[in-house]
Order: sequence, then C-alpha cells, then structure tokens
Amino acid sequence: MSKVRGFEKISINQFVKDIKITESHLKTCYANYQVPQRGTAVSAGYDFYALQNITLQPGEQIVVPTGIKAYMQPDEWLAILVRSSHGFKYNLRLMNQVGVIDADYYNNPSNEGHIFVALKNEGNRTWQVKASQAFAQGIFMKYLCVDGENPVSQQRLGGIGSTDRRG
Repeated sequence: MSKVRGFEKISINQFVKDIKITESHLKTCYANYQVPQRGTAVSAGYDFYALQNITLQPGEQIVVPTGIKAYMQPDEWLAILVRSSHGFKYNLRLMNQVGVIDADYYNNPSNEGHIFVALKNEGNRTWQVKASQAFAQGIFMKYLCVDGENPVSQQRLGGIGSTDRRG
C-alpha cells in the first residue's frame, strides 16, 4: 500500500537530539507517545499531544518539539494551529500565527521533518497541559499554483526556514 498522507514518529536518534528529557525517561517517552489523531469521525484537525508537562505563565513563550513528522502529496500542506479551546480560554497563540508544513519538509536532511510548535501565552492566566494531552492540531490542505510559475529551487536544502535558501 502506498502512503498518501499521515504522521510518523521521528527516529530515536532525532528524538534524542531534539527532546530535552532525562535519559531515564527517554526510551519510555519515545515508546509511549502517540501520533496525531482526530477526536471524531468529522473532525478536520488531527490533535498533537504533549510529550511532557508544559506550563506557560502570562507573557511566556516556548518552542515545543512534537516528535512527529508528516508526509503528504506534493500539492498539499499541513496547517498547524492551537486548539481552539486553548485560544479562547487562555489566549494561547502560535508565535507564527499558523504553522505551515510543506510536503518537502518530510524527511529533510536537517531534522527529518520534525514538527515544532512555537507557543506564546498572551493571556493573563497560567496555561498548563499534561504529557499526552492535546495542545495543537494539524489540518491537511490542498494549495493552488499560479500560471507560469518558476520556483526558486526544486528541492528543500534544510529544515525550518529553509525554503528561501539557494543550493
């Protein structure tokens, strides 16, 4: 069966490199965390789950590693958003407003396509999420191209922020 779109865990080597947890918890955490999934049959968003407890005081920000990479068709992208309940109740925001994961981010040579979520607590209450609780969501979407387009590069050369790099 060929892969169309979905989520995978990053490799254990990338996990060790990117996730800051104690050695004793590393293998257990890697074995037990789950790939994103939808909450109901008609949910658009796939919930991303925290690998460890996260607390953000008002005004604080954090970059959260998910341990996840996503594969999709060349004309698709994955939108990363905060869960609406966290935005409404806590004024939690993505630091880049919407995370844009391109199809060629998957398995890039820099970080395997590891998805990170940058959050900021813009509210006046402490925001907390426990390990294995959903904190963000991803929605697969199609995109369109303009006539006569000539992309700068045919291939991604790195990870986050690399689409404007020339090879």
